[in-house]
Amino acid sequence: MLGKDSGRAGVTFLGAGRVDVLRFGPDPEGLVRYVTVGMSREPMTSATSAVVDTSGPRAELVLSLHGLHDEVLRPLAALASSPTVEGVIVSPGASLDVGDPLWRDGRAQAVLVAEPGGLIPDLDLGDAFPDAAPVQFLPVLPLMPEEAAYKRIHGAAALQEKWLAEGTDVRDPERWPVRLL
Repeated sequence: MLGKDSGRAGVTFLGAGRVDVLRFGPDPEGLVRYVTVGMSREPMTSATSAVVDTSGPRAELVLSLHGLHDEVLRPLAALASSPTVEGVIVSPGASLDVGDPLWRDGRAQAVLVAEPGGLIPDLDLGDAFPDAAPVQFLPVLPLMPEEAAYKRIHGAAALQEKWLAEGTDVRDPERWPVRLL
């Protein structure tokens, strides 16, 4: 599907297991994909839940960018550890914020979680974990601060409509925010 990884890094956060981020590419079009490994180790459970639901959702994150931006490895690993550290259930339409640029000289400090099933199909854990939900590979799309604010007010679908209407390439690390008025 993505081929052999062209690099990897691992990060461990207090209270969470190791999260690796694998780099795939660049492909012939210059796209580089960063994929987390380790977020799906445990099912996601809300911080307010008293019991861990072993059949709860499991996911990994996939970020696609034009060109190499390996500075994104640590922030992406931090986002992937948020279910364990913060009790967050990451699902399509959610936004996740790291509070700092995702890569050097970048403006994006957050990501919008998109629908799974496009680039990488769900992974069934099979007989080893019969009650476990399949692992979903959730695309994450870089958000500029203005876009994150717009999404909070109008919702993820409205922001995605703006991107589509303007022909925004969200994989362009040097892009400007979409016109929001």
